[in-house]
Amino acid sequence: MRHADLELAERCQRGDAGAFEELYRLHAGRLYRLMLRMAGSVQDAEDLLQDVFLQAHRKLGSFRGDSSLGTWLYRLGMNHCLDYVRGRQARMGRATDSLDADAAPEPAAPAPAMPAAISRIDLERAIAQLPDGCKAAFLLHDVEGFEHQEVAAILGVSIGTSKSQVHRARLKLRGMLTACPELGRGATHAS
Repeated sequence: MRHADLELAERCQRGDAGAFEELYRLHAGRLYRLMLRMAGSVQDAEDLLQDVFLQAHRKLGSFRGDSSLGTWLYRLGMNHCLDYVRGRQARMGRATDSLDADAAPEPAAPAPAMPAAISRIDLERAIAQLPDGCKAAFLLHDVEGFEHQEVAAILGVSIGTSKSQVHRARLKLRGMLTACPELGRGATHAS
C-alpha cells in the first residue's frame, strides 16, 4: 500500500494529470463529507475541498510515505478546515461584539415543540457546537470510521488524545441531546 501511495505521489509530482485525477477520485468523497460537517454548508465544503486539493498539488513533494496518502490528505484537509472554522468564529465574534455593545434587550422566543426522538438535524446541530478538537476527532473516528491511530496521525496528536477527544465529544453530545426533556425521553426510547 505504501509503495502504491509513493508511486502515485511521484506520478503526480511529475505532472501526470491522470495520477492526480486518480488521487482526487480516491479521496474527494470522504474529504468532502468531512468538510461539509465541519464547515456546515455545501458552498464552503466545495471551496474547502478545492483549496485542499490545490494545497495537495503544491505540497505533494513533502509526502514521505510515513503514513498512507489518504491519511496525509486528511491531515492537510483537517488543518485547512480547522483554520477556516476558527477564522469564521473569530469573524463572527467580532461581528457579535458590536451587536452586544448596543445592549438592546432581546425578546424571549417561545420554546419550540420538540419531536419525541432525536432527529438528524438535532444531532448535526449538536456536533456543530462541539469544540474544534473534539468535533474533528469525533467526525474522523465515529462518522468516517478511522482508527484512533489514523485520527492521531491526521490531527497531529497522540493516540491517547484522539481517544480522549472522542470520549469528550460523546459525553458532550449526550449532554446536549438529553438537556431538553423531550429529547431525553426520545433518546431513551431510541436506544
